[in-house]
Amino acid sequence: MHLNPHLAATQAPPVMEARRWIADASFPPERPLLNLSQAAPVAPPPAPLRAAMAEALDDPATHLYGPVLGLPELRVALAARMRQIYSGDLQAAQIAITSGCNQAFCATISALAGPGDEILLPTPWYFNHEMWLATQGINAVPLPCDQSLIPDPDAARTRITPRTRAIVLVTPNNPTGTEYPAGTLAAFRNLARAQGLALIVDETYRDFLGHDGPPHDLFTDPDWDDTLIHLYSFSKAYRLTGHRVGAIAASAAHLAEIEKILDCVTICPTGLGQRAALWGLENLGDWLAGERREILARRHHLMSGFKALPGWSLRAAGAYFGYVTHPFDMQSDQLAKRLVQEASLLILPGTMFAPAQDRAGLRHLRIAFANADAEGLAELIRRLQAFTAANS
Repeated sequence: MHLNPHLAATQAPPVMEARRWIADASFPPERPLLNLSQAAPVAPPPAPLRAAMAEALDDPATHLYGPVLGLPELRVALAARMRQIYSGDLQAAQIAITSGCNQAFCATISALAGPGDEILLPTPWYFNHEMWLATQGINAVPLPCDQSLIPDPDAARTRITPRTRAIVLVTPNNPTGTEYPAGTLAAFRNLARAQGLALIVDETYRDFLGHDGPPHDLFTDPDWDDTLIHLYSFSKAYRLTGHRVGAIAASAAHLAEIEKILDCVTICPTGLGQRAALWGLENLGDWLAGERREILARRHHLMSGFKALPGWSLRAAGAYFGYVTHPFDMQSDQLAKRLVQEASLLILPGTMFAPAQDRAGLRHLRIAFANADAEGLAELIRRLQAFTAANS
């Protein structure tokens, strides 16, 4: 059977690979598995939201096809929420709801680029972004970040060619947790606009920023939608990962092209997930603020723990992630497998977030710290201390 050569050449899903490392493993009772691999909440939605979802199941409309670009009332509510956050002018016609933020990215790329085109991705990159480009025959052009793990617009300018179609930024970043400064985002917007490119900004983890106030001022530009395409996820905010609800903010003309793609893929986002997202927007503001405080407290515990861990360096921490360098003379993928076997820790290696030729990936690990409480993070540090001592 003939396979699409682009798909065949694409790496296997990294999280599924990591799950295979533990599929046949056994862990001693005194050292159960501590899984810090996946960047998603593991707890169910809060009880009031679950109750609202149960009530929505009794509405026949929940089970029917809906508009391809999402429920009108959810598009209105998200536009209003974004106006509140960014102090910019967004309208419901500039919002589309998707089946998760990954679909938002895939549909956006498919509307912009085709085989042989190029997209700039800062490295380390979110592996699903690179994977989608690979499946489509689109070239991911690596854009190395500086020592602060922030991409440089001037470096990006040197990598733009006639085949470049867009620049992708993720902030807070996956895998590093780094929050990009507003000035950096504005500089990339200016670069993209001058070059006739799209600037795709993925803010999946926006609700867990380490500072108050607007994340940036891109939406205060009255012509923002001639360049900016913004992606968002309800999954992290309201623990709706399994219900797959994301969003795109872009020009109405761009969304009209995306509508063609979505109509051929899912037809519409799940009705139950959209109703849950709408209820969350309307009712869970205080609850979400509490979730943010807890994530920031966990970040503090992680940062404090790594200060007492000789040989290791916490390069960045934010949103759900800590990005660390390890002190061992081995590749990070080899180290990650040994940590499963010898420390009952599941952590993703930097090699999953970098091109094969990028040596920086060999030195790094991504820790999804948001899925461990204070005691779990203390246990992480204890196990890393013990592993380090045993292998020094």
